[in-house]
Order: sequence, then structure tokens, then C-alpha cells
Amino acid sequence: MSVSDLLLLSAAALAAGVINSVAGGGTFLSFPALVFTGISPVVANATNTVALFPGQLTSAWAYRDHFPRIDGVPSAHLIGTSLAGGIAGAALLLLTPARAFAALVPWLLLFATLVFAFSRRVVAWLTARVHIGRGFLYALQFLLAIYGGYFGGAVGILMLALFGLFGVTDIHEANALKTLLSGLVNAIAVVCFVIAGKVAWFPASVMLVAAIAGGYLGARVAKRLPTSVVRTAVVVIGLTMSVVLFLRR
Repeated sequence: MSVSDLLLLSAAALAAGVINSVAGGGTFLSFPALVFTGISPVVANATNTVALFPGQLTSAWAYRDHFPRIDGVPSAHLIGTSLAGGIAGAALLLLTPARAFAALVPWLLLFATLVFAFSRRVVAWLTARVHIGRGFLYALQFLLAIYGGYFGGAVGILMLALFGLFGVTDIHEANALKTLLSGLVNAIAVVCFVIAGKVAWFPASVMLVAAIAGGYLGARVAKRLPTSVVRTAVVVIGLTMSVVLFLRR
């Protein structure tokens, strides 16, 4: 791996850590950066998960004063549901043939970008008309955790939408819960990927340090940054990366 590759991965991971804590969507930078350095998509996905999950947990610690107490929903139940889904998603990825996953990657990235781009309007429309119960909350969180363990792009946005449908309206509380649960999904997926030997450790270690720094920095300044500007930049990046990956097929 060349010096330019390492610089690319470090910059992508630092920016991804910041973006994940401010608006979500850091995977749109870090995952394609790994693919562009020549790492296979399955290994790149596993390596990206390893690199980013400590930054997510660091962000969760920075948000510790905002964790909500949801009536009738013990935190342990949400955590257990998320961990179970994360294991299922990681196992599904490991069972997916490398060529099949490589063909899916541009579509997954495009899907995640579109979810990210239109989430606010869709969530606002749904929350004004739909309210879900506790059982539906657990079921949907399990499905989102499966997606998070499998790929994870925009999973945080989808979790925010889910919490909004359940009635968590404080954005800082919802963001804190999203950061914790998505971090735990990635943490359990990391265990699966490590056991399966699907992690490229050198680039992962370089990106991990940068992502931790970016995650903590982003969480500390999230309330003061213009998230609309960040979101627009993430959408442009996601669409650009999707097009590039389609052209590389």
C-alpha cells in the first residue's frame, strides 16, 4: 500500500468520523476509499466497519448526557435486539459470494444515498401520520441492525426515522440513541469479521485512529455546525461514489 493510499484512507476516515457524528453518511467516504486502493469489496466492508465503530462509540460517550429513557422500552431490550440483528447481518455478508457482493455494492451505496437525501421529508410526513408500538419498534430495529451488520450505509438515518415514529422527538436524544445502537451493531459485526479473518488490519488501524479523532471532534461541535451544508455535501459525495463504482463494474 502506497503513501498516497494511506493518506487517502486517513483523510477519508477522519472526515467519516466527523460526518457520522454530525449528520451520518461517513461510510460514503471511507468504504469507497478502501475499494479504490484495491481491496476487495467484502474485505473493504469488514475493514471499514472495524475502522469506524470505535469512532461511533466515542461519539456515543460524548452524547452520554442526552441518552433518552423511553417509556416501556428498556434499554437492554433495544441493545439486545441490535446485537442480534448485527450478528445476523454480518453472517449474511460472510455467506454472500464476493462477486455477488461486488455487484451489489453500487446499488447499496445508491440506496443509502437516496435514503439519506430524502429522509427528512419522508420522516416528517410519516411522523405526522404514523405512530408505532413497542413490538413494531423491536421488529424494525432488528431488521435495521441486520442491514447495519451487512452494509450499514445510512443505517443511522433509518434508526432516527424509527425513533421518530415511536415518539422520540428530541433530536439530540435520538442522535445519542442512534449513535450508541449503530455503534453496538458495528461492534458485534466486528467480532464476526475478525473471527472470519476478513479484516485488512494495516489499513484498518490507520483509519481507526483517524475515525476516533473525527468522531469525537464531530460530536463535540455537532450542535454548532450547519448540518444542512454537511448533508448536502454527503449526498453529493454519495452520488458521485455510486456513479464511480457503477462505472468500475
